[in-house]
Amino acid sequence: MLQFNKDGNNLFKKRWLLAFSFFCFINASVFAQELFSFTEPASNMSAKSMGLRMNVNYMKGFQRDKNSLYISPEIMVGISRKIMVHGETFFSNQQQQFQFKGASFYAKYRLFSIDDIHSHFRMAAFGRVASNNSPMHTTAIVLNGSTAGFESGLVATKLLNKVAMSSSFSFVRSFSSPSLNSPNEIHNHLLLPNQKNAVNYTLSIGKLMLPKHYVNYNQVNVNGMLELLGQTNLGLEASYVDIAPSVQFIFKSKMRIDLGYSTPLVSDLTRVNSTGFLLRFEYNLFNIFN
Repeated sequence: MLQFNKDGNNLFKKRWLLAFSFFCFINASVFAQELFSFTEPASNMSAKSMGLRMNVNYMKGFQRDKNSLYISPEIMVGISRKIMVHGETFFSNQQQQFQFKGASFYAKYRLFSIDDIHSHFRMAAFGRVASNNSPMHTTAIVLNGSTAGFESGLVATKLLNKVAMSSSFSFVRSFSSPSLNSPNEIHNHLLLPNQKNAVNYTLSIGKLMLPKHYVNYNQVNVNGMLELLGQTNLGLEASYVDIAPSVQFIFKSKMRIDLGYSTPLVSDLTRVNSTGFLLRFEYNLFNIFN
């Protein structure tokens, strides 16, 4: 049977409440834009536009010589003001050589919007389907690079002046089959059907640090962000929660560079990699579709 810390749930609750209190505290005094590094907000990109992304993750492994590099090219398309889609492919050196691992398709539909001067509130429904040829030897379900499956959920984002907060909740199910010959075989018992189901939850906040005063289009925007990324396996009743600070640079409102770092606060679910760095390049092309 899979083994995990029975006190993990209590530890998870205490750390989640502490982190949530921290978010509420800093929300009273910071300013932000709603472009987050580790999560998607409820807002969509401009209609008839395309975004090109290159995501690079350098992740620390359980062993010092087993660090992994993940590269994920991504294309985003704004179909209308309410609908946008993403297509993403995954490459990594997880099995000792760099190779193609899988792909995913993501779609988001804006359900609700309240727009006002210098503020808005938006809610959207989203879904993701992912394929992956990596052997599964973890209890966490990670669709963006490690696990085949699907996800469906809701995300809400509030922008007030320059302050943005966003939160999401989703159901996720794994399609992957465990690998019984993996080096982490101790954590690799065949999962029961209900153990392939989980819920994901996120909480994000950001701060517009520069410019202090907007003068012209050529000014570089610098955003600081802090995000919480969590998952609870419904069958195992075990969880992980990561904290992920990042800084983001936006050039001429169409090109951005993100630098981020994520590390666990709670880690009762096993993962191949749980700590590491994110480097993202993104370039947006506006009004390219008739």
